[in-house]
Amino acid sequence: MKIIDRYLSRQIALFFAMLLLVLTGLAWMLQILSMLRLLIQYNVSIGGFLGLTMMMIPFIAMLIIPFAVFISTMFVFNRMIADREITVMMGAGLSPARVAKPAMAFAGIMTALHLVLGIWMVPATQEKFYKKQWEMRYGLAHLALQEASFNQLADGLVVFVNKVNDRDVSGLMLFDNRNPKNQLVALAEKGKLVSTVRGMSIVMANGSVQSLGETFVLGTFDSFDMDMNISDKQIKFSFKTRRISTPQLIADAQSPELFKKSEYKMLISELANRFLMPFMNLMLILIAAVVLLRTSLLRRRISIAPFIATLGMGASMGLFMTFSGIIGSFGELAILAGAQFIITAALAFVLLRK
Repeated sequence: MKIIDRYLSRQIALFFAMLLLVLTGLAWMLQILSMLRLLIQYNVSIGGFLGLTMMMIPFIAMLIIPFAVFISTMFVFNRMIADREITVMMGAGLSPARVAKPAMAFAGIMTALHLVLGIWMVPATQEKFYKKQWEMRYGLAHLALQEASFNQLADGLVVFVNKVNDRDVSGLMLFDNRNPKNQLVALAEKGKLVSTVRGMSIVMANGSVQSLGETFVLGTFDSFDMDMNISDKQIKFSFKTRRISTPQLIADAQSPELFKKSEYKMLISELANRFLMPFMNLMLILIAAVVLLRTSLLRRRISIAPFIATLGMGASMGLFMTFSGIIGSFGELAILAGAQFIITAALAFVLLRK
């Protein structure tokens, strides 16, 4: 029996690993293509860019694991049925539940891994991803001012510097025409680039400023701190639940009055994805085992069994994603968890019955 268990486990694990690597690699390449703007427009190094995109791999893997688990299990079972290996095993007295035991053990391992990814790794890497992306776009990390040339930092914002020494600049001229009704020109002997919570700021010293709006203003200054507001002009901040740590997410979900209705629904939906989605691995393997192994007992095997199993997988995942996206309270979350448990238990009962 242990030989059969090792054989089935090895076949499923090898095909799963290959499938996970291929699908994750493809999704990662698509992520790289969608983020090429960072590499081109913001002068980000290739190493920093690849490091940023690799932070998305845990999230990508979390989405792919249930599908890879199902496909690998269905492929192995269907191949073994076609080669009459399952028929021989059952002829030797093994029940469908016994044949499916290695697959269920593998599903348990993947469920635990999925929980680790969803509860800990994905929130941690997503927080780093969004922080790093913001720094590359709007912090000093992306800024490479060229000496003795005009540098366009944003539409309508041009800076000329004579000398650059790390964050210190000299011979500075700044032209800000982002608001045509309030044009600004500043000249300074020297300046310093600083990073703030709003993005980049230039602290200029010993210079003059001209402002042309409804009135013309001309003056001199010893020190002039100009907030570039680049982030305000080029980014729309959104409510990202993936970057919230799990303890904080649970605490936030207990205070609905602090959030908009749409934001609170996103919090509950994220809880469902972190705590309930991993158990879809068990449900999907049960679907594959019930459909393929049970039909293999028939005298005339159903040739469309893989298609039926795939439809069951698609319906299960589609319903879960739909309902996890519309629930808006802990009560509805409990109902979804209960429905998931009942369906999984029913599939297990069908597989175990003689």
